[in-house]
Amino acid sequence: MDVMTAIESRRAVKKFDRNHEMTEAEIRTLMEAATLSPTAFNLQNWRFVLVTDQARKDAVRAAGWNQAQFSDCSLLVVVCGDLEAHARDPERYWRNAPDAARASIVSMITRYYEGDERAQRDEVFRSGGMAAQTLMLAARAMGYDTCPMSGFDFAEVAGIIGLPSDHEIVMAVAIGRGVEPARERSGRIPLSEAVVRDRFPSTGSED
Repeated sequence: MDVMTAIESRRAVKKFDRNHEMTEAEIRTLMEAATLSPTAFNLQNWRFVLVTDQARKDAVRAAGWNQAQFSDCSLLVVVCGDLEAHARDPERYWRNAPDAARASIVSMITRYYEGDERAQRDEVFRSGGMAAQTLMLAARAMGYDTCPMSGFDFAEVAGIIGLPSDHEIVMAVAIGRGVEPARERSGRIPLSEAVVRDRFPSTGSED
């Protein structure tokens, strides 16, 4: 499946075949694709918790207002982010770069993130969002359906997956075989409203 077809056909599927199991090879292919997602400074600060144990999926469902996608999907991926990725031996992210370039970039990483909790958190959510989209498009290209999800008690799910205190949950993605088609698209805003060329038009309030 080409990329444009995957983008156009990706929909949030609500009902999955509970009995379908993905192979380990499929899961590895999917996650290898997800880890090609871009990150600032090549921090690779996304972390993916693969929930396949049925009891644990059921627990997440209970924390997610009983939404069936959580427990009926073949693979539930909780997309998380490491807030301290910038401080975890950052030289390794640039180990193949020339020495001077590596030293310069590592210095920039430290200056940008050290002591700035907002920058650390923002970066986790930017990276996690891009990774989740990569995950969904890769799954679609492999013939699987997905549902991006944020409707759950984040603190409760953090406990279920044993989330470290220096990590954040970004969202979850349910992946599996859909048993019914997605609903028709409910309404899209026009391109003219979504897309701005060069700058937003003046509101008349500027001096």
